[in-house]
Amino acid sequence: MPGGDSEAHSILERAGFVPVIRPHETYHRAPTGLDRDNERQLATLAVAQLKSAGYHVDCTEDLDTEARPARYPPLGSPVAHLAERLQQATTTEDAANALTELTAPYDGILAAIKQVLYATADFHDGLGDRADSHTARRLRHLADEHLHVIRTDLIHTRNGLADRHAPHPGRSTCTAEVPAAERERSAVCACPPPPRAAVPVPPPPPVATGLRR
Repeated sequence: MPGGDSEAHSILERAGFVPVIRPHETYHRAPTGLDRDNERQLATLAVAQLKSAGYHVDCTEDLDTEARPARYPPLGSPVAHLAERLQQATTTEDAANALTELTAPYDGILAAIKQVLYATADFHDGLGDRADSHTARRLRHLADEHLHVIRTDLIHTRNGLADRHAPHPGRSTCTAEVPAAERERSAVCACPPPPRAAVPVPPPPPVATGLRR
């Protein structure tokens, strides 16, 4: 399945496809070992999920159905919401509170990621191949070393923000108050004018769908 943007790629991976990343293109293939019926079932599901998300899919008629699976927020949505909180933060306290959701030692996001890495390592330990043991060691190394560095740096950043107790000089909170000297009483607030509207985002590009490439 060539084409599409990052959202389409996420949909295809959740449908069961395997990404193939090359210097000038990214496409998706069916997992190895599937028979033709299972490949067709996989492609049909992917087409339905892509169309449910609003994509135009170029595919053969036998892969196109009227099914439109319900869409639910992915687990990454709450994490992405932290970026929105940081984009809207008007004080160092606001930013520190958002980062705390990442760095909290017991139930923070990074602590949960470490648990996932260790659980995946434990799973590979039981698969039996020599390469599986290597993968397990690599995953634990990522959790203990690389993830530790990221969490340590973010904790330092979060603590620095928590100690500053300062408003962001380039952001302000709307109080919805009209200045006393304002002659036009229809004014909504004294906040600076909002930024210029962004250029409309074009519709998602078409995604070509077929069996394993």
